[in-house]
Amino acid sequence: MAITSANQLELLQTAEAVAREKMIDPDLVIQAMEDSLARAAKSRYGAEMDIRVKIDRKTGRASFTRVRTVTEDDLIENHHAQITVKQAKSYLADPQIGDEVIDEVPPVDLGRIAAQSAKQVILQKVREAERDRQFEEFKDRKGTIINGAVKREEYGNVIVDIGRGEGILRRNEKIGREAYRIGDRIRCYIKDVRREPRGPQVFLSRTDPQFMAELFKMEVPEIYDGIIEIKAVARDPGSRAKIAVISYDNSIDPVGACVGMRGSRVQAVVNELQGEKIDIIPWNQDTATFLVNALQPAEVSKVVFDEEAGKIEVVVPDEQLSLAIGRRGQNVRLASQLTGLDIDILTEAEESQRRQAEFAERTKLFMDALDVDEMMAQLLVAEGFTNLEEVAYVDLDELLSIDGFDEGTAGELQARARDYLEAANAKAMENARAMGVEDSLVNFEGLTPQMLEALAQDGIKTLEDFATCADWELAGGWTTENGQRKKDEGVLEKFDMSLEEAQTLIMTARVMLGWVDPTELEQPADEAAADAEAEA
Repeated sequence: MAITSANQLELLQTAEAVAREKMIDPDLVIQAMEDSLARAAKSRYGAEMDIRVKIDRKTGRASFTRVRTVTEDDLIENHHAQITVKQAKSYLADPQIGDEVIDEVPPVDLGRIAAQSAKQVILQKVREAERDRQFEEFKDRKGTIINGAVKREEYGNVIVDIGRGEGILRRNEKIGREAYRIGDRIRCYIKDVRREPRGPQVFLSRTDPQFMAELFKMEVPEIYDGIIEIKAVARDPGSRAKIAVISYDNSIDPVGACVGMRGSRVQAVVNELQGEKIDIIPWNQDTATFLVNALQPAEVSKVVFDEEAGKIEVVVPDEQLSLAIGRRGQNVRLASQLTGLDIDILTEAEESQRRQAEFAERTKLFMDALDVDEMMAQLLVAEGFTNLEEVAYVDLDELLSIDGFDEGTAGELQARARDYLEAANAKAMENARAMGVEDSLVNFEGLTPQMLEALAQDGIKTLEDFATCADWELAGGWTTENGQRKKDEGVLEKFDMSLEEAQTLIMTARVMLGWVDPTELEQPADEAAADAEAEA
Protein backbone atom coordinates (compact mmCIF):
# COMPACT_ATOMS: atom_id res chain seq x y z
CA MET A 1 0.00 0.00 0.00
CA ALA A 2 1.44 3.34 -0.99
CA ILE A 3 1.19 5.90 1.75
CA THR A 4 0.12 8.51 -0.78
CA SER A 5 -2.80 6.54 -2.07
CA ALA A 6 -4.29 5.82 1.34
CA ASN A 7 -6.74 8.06 3.00
CA GLN A 8 -4.26 10.29 4.73
CA LEU A 9 -6.61 11.23 7.53
CA GLU A 10 -6.92 7.55 8.33
CA LEU A 11 -3.44 7.66 9.93
CA LEU A 12 -4.52 10.35 12.35
CA GLN A 13 -7.79 8.58 13.16
CA THR A 14 -5.95 5.31 13.83
CA ALA A 15 -3.40 7.09 16.04
CA GLU A 16 -6.15 8.76 18.08
CA ALA A 17 -8.08 5.50 18.47
CA VAL A 18 -4.97 3.63 19.70
CA ALA A 19 -4.05 6.50 22.05
CA ARG A 20 -7.58 6.60 23.48
CA GLU A 21 -7.63 2.84 24.01
CA LYS A 22 -4.19 2.72 25.67
CA MET A 23 -4.69 6.06 27.49
CA ILE A 24 -1.50 7.60 26.14
CA ASP A 25 -0.65 10.79 24.23
CA PRO A 26 -1.71 10.58 20.51
CA ASP A 27 1.55 12.31 19.60
CA LEU A 28 3.50 9.31 20.89
CA VAL A 29 1.57 7.02 18.52
CA ILE A 30 2.23 9.31 15.56
CA GLN A 31 5.96 9.40 16.46
CA ALA A 32 5.95 5.60 16.52
CA MET A 33 4.34 5.62 13.04
CA GLU A 34 7.01 8.04 11.79
CA ASP A 35 9.78 5.77 13.15
CA SER A 36 8.24 2.69 11.54
CA LEU A 37 7.84 4.43 8.15
CA ALA A 38 11.42 5.72 8.37
CA ARG A 39 12.64 2.18 9.03
CA ALA A 40 10.69 0.89 6.00
CA ALA A 41 12.15 3.68 3.83
CA LYS A 42 15.70 2.81 4.93
CA SER A 43 15.18 -0.79 3.86
CA ARG A 44 14.11 0.56 0.43
CA TYR A 45 16.75 3.29 -0.11
CA GLY A 46 19.62 1.89 1.99
CA ALA A 47 20.32 1.54 5.70
CA GLU A 48 23.27 3.99 5.51
CA MET A 49 21.00 6.88 4.59
CA ASP A 50 19.43 9.17 7.21
CA ILE A 51 15.79 8.99 6.12
CA ARG A 52 13.25 10.87 8.23
CA VAL A 53 9.48 10.85 8.02
CA LYS A 54 7.21 13.63 9.19
CA ILE A 55 3.44 13.19 9.43
CA ASP A 56 1.44 16.39 9.31
CA ARG A 57 -0.70 16.55 12.47
CA LYS A 58 -3.61 18.21 10.60
CA THR A 59 -3.75 16.57 7.15
CA GLY A 60 -2.10 13.25 7.87
CA ARG A 61 0.27 13.62 4.90
CA ALA A 62 3.57 11.81 5.34
CA SER A 63 6.67 13.50 3.90
CA PHE A 64 9.89 11.52 3.34
CA THR A 65 13.20 13.40 3.52
CA ARG A 66 16.85 12.50 3.22
CA VAL A 67 19.11 14.41 5.60
CA ARG A 68 22.86 14.95 5.19
CA THR A 69 24.89 16.74 7.84
CA VAL A 70 27.70 19.16 6.91
CA THR A 71 30.92 17.72 8.39
CA GLU A 72 34.64 18.47 8.27
CA ASP A 73 36.48 16.71 5.42
CA ASP A 74 38.64 14.49 7.62
CA LEU A 75 35.74 13.46 9.92
CA ILE A 76 33.44 12.06 7.27
CA GLU A 77 32.63 8.38 7.93
CA ASN A 78 29.35 7.90 6.03
CA HIS A 79 29.10 9.58 2.62
CA HIS A 80 25.36 8.83 2.46
CA ALA A 81 24.53 10.76 5.64
CA GLN A 82 27.40 13.30 5.73
CA ILE A 83 28.60 15.95 3.29
CA THR A 84 31.64 18.24 3.06
CA VAL A 85 31.41 22.04 3.16
CA LYS A 86 32.54 22.21 -0.52
CA GLN A 87 29.83 19.75 -1.63
CA ALA A 88 27.20 21.55 0.45
CA LYS A 89 27.76 24.82 -1.46
CA SER A 90 25.70 23.33 -4.28
CA TYR A 91 22.68 23.21 -1.92
CA LEU A 92 23.28 25.98 0.64
CA ALA A 93 24.43 29.58 0.17
CA ASP A 94 26.77 29.67 3.20
CA PRO A 95 27.12 26.16 4.65
CA GLN A 96 28.52 25.79 8.19
CA ILE A 97 29.67 22.72 10.10
CA GLY A 98 26.56 21.11 11.61
CA ASP A 99 24.08 22.42 9.00
CA GLU A 100 21.74 19.93 7.37
CA VAL A 101 21.02 19.43 3.70
CA ILE A 102 17.45 18.19 3.33
CA ASP A 103 16.13 16.55 0.16
CA GLU A 104 12.63 15.20 -0.30
CA VAL A 105 12.49 11.62 -1.57
CA PRO A 106 9.55 9.74 -3.11
CA PRO A 107 7.29 7.89 -0.66
CA VAL A 108 7.80 4.15 -0.45
CA ASP A 109 5.34 1.37 -1.03
CA LEU A 110 4.96 -0.77 2.05
CA GLY A 111 5.21 -4.40 1.13
CA ARG A 112 3.84 -7.19 3.32
CA ILE A 113 7.08 -7.67 5.28
CA ALA A 114 7.69 -3.93 5.61
CA ALA A 115 4.13 -3.40 6.82
CA GLN A 116 4.53 -6.18 9.39
CA SER A 117 7.81 -4.67 10.58
CA ALA A 118 6.20 -1.23 10.82
CA LYS A 119 3.35 -2.69 12.83
CA GLN A 120 5.83 -4.29 15.29
CA VAL A 121 7.65 -0.98 15.75
CA ILE A 122 4.40 0.84 16.44
CA LEU A 123 3.21 -1.80 18.90
CA GLN A 124 6.56 -1.77 20.73
CA LYS A 125 6.57 2.03 21.04
CA VAL A 126 2.95 2.08 22.20
CA ARG A 127 3.70 -0.65 24.75
CA GLU A 128 6.71 1.28 26.13
CA ALA A 129 4.66 4.49 26.35
CA GLU A 130 1.88 2.63 28.12
CA ARG A 131 4.33 1.15 30.68
CA ASP A 132 5.96 4.56 31.28
CA ARG A 133 2.55 6.09 31.85
CA GLN A 134 1.60 3.32 34.28
CA PHE A 135 4.85 3.66 36.24
CA GLU A 136 4.53 7.46 36.51
CA GLU A 137 0.94 7.11 37.69
CA PHE A 138 1.52 4.48 40.37
CA LYS A 139 5.05 5.25 41.64
CA ASP A 140 3.69 7.76 44.18
CA ARG A 141 0.91 5.40 45.30
CA LYS A 142 3.30 2.83 46.81
CA GLY A 143 2.24 2.00 50.38
CA THR A 144 -1.48 2.66 49.77
CA ILE A 145 -4.54 0.47 49.33
CA ILE A 146 -6.16 0.07 45.92
CA ASN A 147 -9.38 -1.54 44.73
CA GLY A 148 -9.34 -3.62 41.58
CA ALA A 149 -11.00 -6.41 39.68
CA VAL A 150 -9.56 -9.86 39.00
CA LYS A 151 -8.62 -9.99 35.32
CA ARG A 152 -7.04 -13.44 34.99
CA GLU A 153 -4.90 -15.98 36.80
CA GLU A 154 -1.43 -17.09 35.67
CA TYR A 155 0.37 -19.95 37.44
CA GLY A 156 -1.29 -19.12 40.76
CA ASN A 157 -0.57 -15.39 40.42
CA VAL A 158 -3.60 -13.11 40.09
CA ILE A 159 -3.51 -10.29 37.54
CA VAL A 160 -5.61 -7.40 38.87
CA ASP A 161 -7.14 -4.62 36.78
CA ILE A 162 -6.39 -1.45 38.78
CA GLY A 163 -7.99 1.09 36.48
CA ARG A 164 -5.33 2.56 34.21
CA GLY A 165 -3.02 -0.42 34.43
CA GLU A 166 -2.49 -3.93 35.72
CA GLY A 167 -1.04 -5.17 39.01
CA ILE A 168 0.13 -8.64 40.00
CA LEU A 169 -0.84 -10.38 43.24
CA ARG A 170 1.68 -13.19 43.59
CA ARG A 171 0.78 -16.57 45.01
CA ASN A 172 2.77 -15.95 48.23
CA GLU A 173 1.08 -12.57 48.74
CA LYS A 174 -2.42 -14.08 48.94
CA ILE A 175 -4.02 -14.87 52.29
CA GLY A 176 -4.20 -18.58 53.03
CA ARG A 177 -6.14 -20.48 50.45
CA GLU A 178 -7.84 -17.51 48.80
CA ALA A 179 -9.34 -18.24 45.42
CA TYR A 180 -10.71 -15.62 43.04
CA ARG A 181 -12.89 -15.75 39.95
CA ILE A 182 -12.60 -13.41 36.99
CA GLY A 183 -14.47 -10.18 37.72
CA ASP A 184 -14.26 -10.46 41.55
CA ARG A 185 -13.60 -7.17 43.35
CA ILE A 186 -10.41 -7.24 45.39
CA ARG A 187 -8.69 -4.84 47.77
CA CYS A 188 -4.86 -4.92 47.85
CA TYR A 189 -1.87 -3.09 49.23
CA ILE A 190 0.59 -1.61 46.70
CA LYS A 191 3.78 -3.16 48.01
CA ASP A 192 6.16 -2.07 45.30
CA VAL A 193 6.23 -0.18 41.98
CA ARG A 194 9.28 -0.87 39.81
CA ARG A 195 10.22 0.11 36.30
CA GLU A 196 10.58 -3.21 34.51
CA PRO A 197 11.39 -3.78 30.81
CA ARG A 198 8.71 -6.48 30.60
CA GLY A 199 6.12 -8.11 32.82
CA PRO A 200 4.25 -6.47 35.70
CA GLN A 201 5.36 -3.19 37.28
CA VAL A 202 2.86 -2.83 40.11
CA PHE A 203 3.25 -5.52 42.80
CA LEU A 204 0.31 -6.06 45.14
CA SER A 205 0.00 -7.81 48.49
CA ARG A 206 -2.63 -8.93 50.95
CA THR A 207 -0.20 -10.51 53.44
CA ASP A 208 2.01 -7.49 54.12
CA PRO A 209 1.70 -6.22 57.73
CA GLN A 210 1.26 -2.67 56.42
CA PHE A 211 -1.90 -3.80 54.58
CA MET A 212 -3.57 -4.30 57.94
CA ALA A 213 -2.19 -1.00 59.22
CA GLU A 214 -3.68 0.82 56.21
CA LEU A 215 -7.04 -0.93 56.74
CA PHE A 216 -7.11 0.31 60.34
CA LYS A 217 -6.23 3.80 59.09
CA MET A 218 -9.32 3.66 56.84
CA GLU A 219 -11.61 2.34 59.60
CA VAL A 220 -10.35 4.44 62.54
CA PRO A 221 -10.56 8.23 61.99
CA GLU A 222 -8.28 8.88 65.00
CA ILE A 223 -5.40 7.04 63.26
CA TYR A 224 -5.98 9.01 60.06
CA ASP A 225 -5.99 12.28 62.08
CA GLY A 226 -2.75 11.35 63.86
CA ILE A 227 -4.26 11.18 67.37
CA ILE A 228 -3.53 7.44 67.50
CA GLU A 229 -0.38 5.99 65.94
CA ILE A 230 0.28 2.41 64.87
CA LYS A 231 3.77 1.69 66.25
CA ALA A 232 4.25 -1.92 65.15
CA VAL A 233 2.42 -4.69 63.28
CA ALA A 234 3.06 -8.44 63.19
CA ARG A 235 1.03 -10.90 61.11
CA ASP A 236 0.58 -14.58 60.52
CA PRO A 237 -1.60 -14.00 57.41
CA GLY A 238 -5.03 -15.58 57.55
CA SER A 239 -4.58 -16.80 61.12
CA ARG A 240 -3.59 -14.20 63.70
CA ALA A 241 -2.07 -10.74 64.01
CA LYS A 242 -0.90 -8.29 66.66
CA ILE A 243 -0.93 -4.53 66.32
CA ALA A 244 0.61 -2.06 68.80
CA VAL A 245 -1.03 1.37 69.12
CA ILE A 246 -0.42 4.51 71.17
CA SER A 247 -2.67 7.53 71.80
CA TYR A 248 -1.30 11.08 71.95
CA ASP A 249 -4.52 12.26 73.61
CA ASN A 250 -4.96 11.10 77.21
CA SER A 251 -8.74 11.23 76.89
CA ILE A 252 -8.78 8.64 74.08
CA ASP A 253 -8.17 4.95 74.73
CA PRO A 254 -6.16 3.66 71.71
CA VAL A 255 -7.35 0.05 72.07
CA GLY A 256 -11.01 1.03 72.49
CA ALA A 257 -10.87 3.39 69.51
CA CYS A 258 -9.47 0.62 67.28
CA VAL A 259 -12.04 -1.92 68.51
CA GLY A 260 -14.96 0.48 67.99
CA MET A 261 -18.54 0.29 69.20
CA ARG A 262 -19.37 -3.39 69.80
CA GLY A 263 -16.21 -4.23 67.86
CA SER A 264 -17.50 -2.74 64.60
CA ARG A 265 -14.16 -1.23 63.48
CA VAL A 266 -11.96 -4.22 64.15
CA GLN A 267 -14.63 -6.54 62.74
CA ALA A 268 -14.53 -4.69 59.40
CA VAL A 269 -10.78 -5.32 59.22
CA VAL A 270 -11.20 -8.97 60.29
CA ASN A 271 -13.79 -9.55 57.55
CA GLU A 272 -11.45 -8.11 54.92
CA LEU A 273 -8.61 -10.36 56.15
CA GLN A 274 -10.65 -13.58 55.90
CA GLY A 275 -11.34 -13.91 59.63
CA GLU A 276 -7.78 -13.19 60.83
CA LYS A 277 -7.84 -12.81 64.66
CA ILE A 278 -6.34 -9.47 65.71
CA ASP A 279 -4.85 -8.62 69.13
CA ILE A 280 -4.75 -4.85 69.70
CA ILE A 281 -2.00 -4.01 72.18
CA PRO A 282 -1.18 -0.68 73.89
CA TRP A 283 2.39 0.33 73.00
CA ASN A 284 4.72 1.30 75.84
CA GLN A 285 8.11 2.98 75.77
CA ASP A 286 9.33 0.58 78.45
CA THR A 287 10.44 -2.56 76.62
CA ALA A 288 9.52 -4.93 79.45
CA THR A 289 5.99 -3.49 79.84
CA PHE A 290 5.44 -3.56 76.09
CA LEU A 291 6.55 -7.18 75.98
CA VAL A 292 4.17 -8.16 78.77
CA ASN A 293 1.37 -6.52 76.74
CA ALA A 294 2.53 -8.21 73.53
CA LEU A 295 2.33 -11.69 75.07
CA GLN A 296 -1.36 -11.28 75.89
CA PRO A 297 -3.50 -13.21 76.70
CA ALA A 298 -0.75 -15.01 78.68
CA GLU A 299 0.23 -13.65 82.11
CA VAL A 300 3.90 -12.85 82.71
CA SER A 301 5.58 -13.20 86.10
CA LYS A 302 8.98 -11.68 85.34
CA VAL A 303 11.03 -10.27 82.47
CA VAL A 304 14.84 -10.55 82.32
CA PHE A 305 16.50 -8.39 79.67
CA ASP A 306 19.87 -9.42 78.19
CA GLU A 307 21.14 -6.31 76.39
CA GLU A 308 24.32 -7.83 74.97
CA ALA A 309 22.56 -10.73 73.29
CA GLY A 310 19.54 -8.59 72.38
CA LYS A 311 17.40 -11.26 73.98
CA ILE A 312 14.64 -11.28 76.55
CA GLU A 313 13.78 -14.06 78.97
CA VAL A 314 10.16 -14.13 80.02
CA VAL A 315 9.09 -16.11 83.07
CA VAL A 316 5.46 -17.32 83.11
CA PRO A 317 3.50 -19.50 85.56
CA ASP A 318 3.64 -23.22 84.71
CA GLU A 319 -0.02 -23.36 83.65
CA GLN A 320 0.44 -20.33 81.34
CA LEU A 321 3.32 -21.82 79.30
CA SER A 322 1.25 -23.26 76.44
CA LEU A 323 -0.82 -20.05 76.23
CA ALA A 324 2.31 -17.88 76.09
CA ILE A 325 3.89 -20.01 73.35
CA GLY A 326 0.64 -20.36 71.41
CA ARG A 327 -0.32 -22.87 68.72
CA ARG A 328 2.85 -23.87 66.84
CA GLY A 329 4.70 -21.04 68.64
CA GLN A 330 2.46 -18.43 67.04
CA ASN A 331 1.95 -16.15 70.07
CA VAL A 332 5.62 -15.84 71.02
CA ARG A 333 6.65 -15.51 67.35
CA LEU A 334 4.26 -12.60 66.76
CA ALA A 335 5.32 -10.95 70.03
CA SER A 336 8.95 -11.30 68.93
CA GLN A 337 8.18 -9.67 65.54
CA LEU A 338 6.26 -6.90 67.28
CA THR A 339 9.05 -6.01 69.72
CA GLY A 340 11.99 -6.85 67.45
CA LEU A 341 13.59 -9.01 70.17
CA ASP A 342 14.40 -12.67 70.63
CA ILE A 343 12.16 -14.04 73.36
CA ASP A 344 12.86 -17.11 75.47
CA ILE A 345 9.90 -18.45 77.45
CA LEU A 346 10.66 -20.07 80.83
CA THR A 347 8.32 -21.47 83.44
CA GLU A 348 8.66 -20.39 87.05
CA ALA A 349 9.91 -23.88 87.94
CA GLU A 350 12.65 -23.77 85.24
CA GLU A 351 13.69 -20.27 86.27
CA SER A 352 13.79 -21.24 89.94
CA GLN A 353 15.90 -24.30 89.12
CA ARG A 354 18.35 -22.23 87.11
CA ARG A 355 18.56 -19.59 89.82
CA GLN A 356 19.28 -22.26 92.42
CA ALA A 357 22.03 -23.72 90.20
CA GLU A 358 23.65 -20.26 89.83
CA PHE A 359 23.36 -19.69 93.60
CA ALA A 360 25.01 -23.03 94.34
CA GLU A 361 27.79 -22.35 91.79
CA ARG A 362 28.64 -18.95 93.28
CA THR A 363 28.44 -20.30 96.83
CA LYS A 364 30.95 -23.03 95.95
CA LEU A 365 33.25 -20.44 94.32
CA PHE A 366 33.35 -18.32 97.49
CA MET A 367 33.77 -21.39 99.72
CA ASP A 368 36.75 -22.70 97.71
CA ALA A 369 38.47 -19.36 97.05
CA LEU A 370 37.94 -17.63 100.39
CA ASP A 371 38.03 -20.74 102.59
CA VAL A 372 34.77 -19.84 104.36
CA ASP A 373 31.85 -21.96 105.49
CA GLU A 374 28.70 -22.43 103.43
CA MET A 375 26.62 -20.00 105.48
CA MET A 376 29.01 -17.08 104.99
CA ALA A 377 29.35 -17.86 101.26
CA GLN A 378 25.56 -17.91 100.90
CA LEU A 379 25.35 -14.56 102.71
CA LEU A 380 27.74 -13.03 100.16
CA VAL A 381 25.76 -14.44 97.20
CA ALA A 382 22.46 -13.31 98.72
CA GLU A 383 23.84 -9.75 99.00
CA GLY A 384 24.51 -9.71 95.25
CA PHE A 385 28.23 -10.54 95.05
CA THR A 386 28.87 -12.52 91.87
CA ASN A 387 32.68 -12.79 91.66
CA LEU A 388 35.86 -12.43 93.70
CA GLU A 389 36.82 -9.07 92.16
CA GLU A 390 33.72 -7.52 93.71
CA VAL A 391 34.61 -8.87 97.14
CA ALA A 392 38.29 -7.85 96.87
CA TYR A 393 37.86 -4.28 95.65
CA VAL A 394 34.42 -3.23 96.89
CA ASP A 395 34.17 -0.45 99.46
CA LEU A 396 34.54 -1.90 102.97
CA ASP A 397 31.25 -0.31 104.09
CA GLU A 398 29.30 -2.55 101.69
CA LEU A 399 30.68 -5.66 103.39
CA LEU A 400 30.03 -4.16 106.83
CA SER A 401 26.36 -3.61 105.91
CA ILE A 402 25.89 -7.42 105.87
CA ASP A 403 24.44 -8.73 109.12
CA GLY A 404 27.07 -10.41 111.30
CA PHE A 405 30.08 -8.86 109.48
CA ASP A 406 32.50 -6.73 111.52
CA GLU A 407 35.59 -4.88 110.37
CA GLY A 408 37.88 -7.80 111.14
CA THR A 409 35.74 -10.27 109.16
CA ALA A 410 35.30 -7.90 106.21
CA GLY A 411 39.03 -7.04 106.13
CA GLU A 412 40.02 -10.73 106.29
CA LEU A 413 37.63 -11.60 103.44
CA GLN A 414 39.05 -8.85 101.25
CA ALA A 415 42.63 -9.90 102.02
CA ARG A 416 41.86 -13.55 101.14
CA ALA A 417 40.11 -12.50 97.92
CA ARG A 418 43.08 -10.33 96.86
CA ASP A 419 45.59 -13.06 97.71
CA TYR A 420 43.61 -15.58 95.69
CA LEU A 421 43.36 -13.20 92.71
CA GLU A 422 47.07 -12.34 92.83
CA ALA A 423 47.97 -16.03 92.94
CA ALA A 424 45.60 -16.71 90.02
CA ASN A 425 47.09 -13.79 88.04
CA ALA A 426 50.65 -15.00 88.67
CA LYS A 427 49.73 -18.54 87.59
CA ALA A 428 47.92 -17.25 84.47
CA MET A 429 50.91 -15.07 83.54
CA GLU A 430 53.27 -18.03 84.03
CA ASN A 431 51.09 -20.19 81.76
CA ALA A 432 50.89 -17.43 79.16
CA ARG A 433 54.70 -17.02 79.17
CA ALA A 434 55.13 -20.79 78.88
CA MET A 435 52.88 -20.78 75.80
CA GLY A 436 55.09 -18.14 74.17
CA VAL A 437 53.30 -14.82 74.79
CA GLU A 438 55.72 -12.00 73.89
CA ASP A 439 56.46 -8.82 75.87
CA SER A 440 54.78 -6.67 73.23
CA LEU A 441 51.41 -8.21 74.20
CA VAL A 442 52.18 -8.47 77.94
CA ASN A 443 53.00 -4.74 78.16
CA PHE A 444 49.87 -3.77 76.21
CA GLU A 445 47.42 -1.96 78.54
CA GLY A 446 43.94 -3.30 79.00
CA LEU A 447 44.69 -7.05 79.11
CA THR A 448 44.73 -9.02 82.38
CA PRO A 449 46.93 -12.12 82.91
CA GLN A 450 43.85 -14.35 82.52
CA MET A 451 43.05 -12.62 79.23
CA LEU A 452 46.65 -13.16 78.06
CA GLU A 453 46.35 -16.87 78.93
CA ALA A 454 43.06 -17.16 76.98
CA LEU A 455 44.59 -15.36 73.97
CA ALA A 456 47.66 -17.64 74.07
CA GLN A 457 45.42 -20.73 74.08
CA ASP A 458 43.82 -19.35 70.88
CA GLY A 459 47.25 -18.80 69.23
CA ILE A 460 47.38 -15.01 69.77
CA LYS A 461 50.86 -14.40 71.24
CA THR A 462 52.10 -11.09 69.82
CA LEU A 463 50.75 -7.57 69.46
CA GLU A 464 50.64 -8.11 65.68
CA ASP A 465 48.44 -11.19 66.16
CA PHE A 466 46.15 -9.20 68.45
CA ALA A 467 45.88 -6.28 65.99
CA THR A 468 44.70 -8.59 63.18
CA CYS A 469 41.70 -9.79 65.23
CA ALA A 470 38.15 -8.63 64.60
CA ASP A 471 36.09 -7.21 67.48
CA TRP A 472 33.59 -10.11 67.39
CA GLU A 473 36.46 -12.65 67.60
CA LEU A 474 37.32 -11.20 71.02
CA ALA A 475 33.91 -10.18 72.40
CA GLY A 476 31.68 -12.68 70.59
CA GLY A 477 28.55 -11.88 68.67
CA TRP A 478 25.56 -13.18 66.75
CA THR A 479 25.25 -14.07 63.09
CA THR A 480 22.15 -15.09 61.14
CA GLU A 481 22.37 -18.17 58.92
CA ASN A 482 19.32 -19.37 56.97
CA GLY A 483 17.10 -17.24 59.18
CA GLN A 484 18.52 -18.74 62.39
CA ARG A 485 20.54 -16.70 64.90
CA LYS A 486 23.85 -18.38 65.69
CA LYS A 487 26.15 -17.53 68.60
CA ASP A 488 29.81 -16.76 67.86
CA GLU A 489 31.96 -17.42 70.93
CA GLY A 490 34.58 -14.74 71.65
CA VAL A 491 38.05 -15.47 73.06
CA LEU A 492 37.59 -12.84 75.80
CA GLU A 493 33.79 -13.08 76.07
CA LYS A 494 33.96 -14.85 79.47
CA PHE A 495 35.67 -11.71 80.86
CA ASP A 496 32.52 -9.65 80.04
CA MET A 497 34.25 -7.73 77.26
CA SER A 498 31.89 -5.69 75.08
CA LEU A 499 32.25 -5.14 71.32
CA GLU A 500 33.06 -1.45 71.88
CA GLU A 501 35.88 -2.31 74.34
CA ALA A 502 37.28 -4.93 71.95
CA GLN A 503 37.15 -2.43 69.08
CA THR A 504 38.99 0.22 71.13
CA LEU A 505 41.75 -2.23 72.17
CA ILE A 506 42.27 -3.49 68.61
CA MET A 507 42.44 0.04 67.14
CA THR A 508 44.88 1.11 69.90
CA ALA A 509 47.13 -1.87 69.01
CA ARG A 510 47.00 -0.95 65.30
CA VAL A 511 47.94 2.67 66.06
CA MET A 512 50.87 1.49 68.25
CA LEU A 513 52.11 -0.70 65.40
CA GLY A 514 51.81 2.17 62.93
CA TRP A 515 49.16 0.40 60.81
CA VAL A 516 46.63 3.18 61.34
CA ASP A 517 47.18 6.94 61.42
CA PRO A 518 45.53 8.40 64.58
CA THR A 519 44.44 11.50 62.64
CA GLU A 520 42.38 9.29 60.30
CA LEU A 521 40.47 8.00 63.31
CA GLU A 522 39.73 11.51 64.50
CA GLN A 523 38.35 12.68 61.14
CA PRO A 524 35.40 10.22 60.96
CA ALA A 525 34.54 11.12 64.56
CA ASP A 526 34.53 14.85 63.66
CA GLU A 527 32.40 14.15 60.57
CA ALA A 528 29.94 12.11 62.64
CA ALA A 529 29.69 14.97 65.16
CA ALA A 530 29.11 17.48 62.33
CA ASP A 531 26.38 15.24 60.82
CA ALA A 532 24.71 14.94 64.23
CA GLU A 533 24.71 18.74 64.59
CA ALA A 534 23.31 19.18 61.09
CA GLU A 535 20.47 16.71 61.82
CA ALA A 536 19.67 18.49 65.10
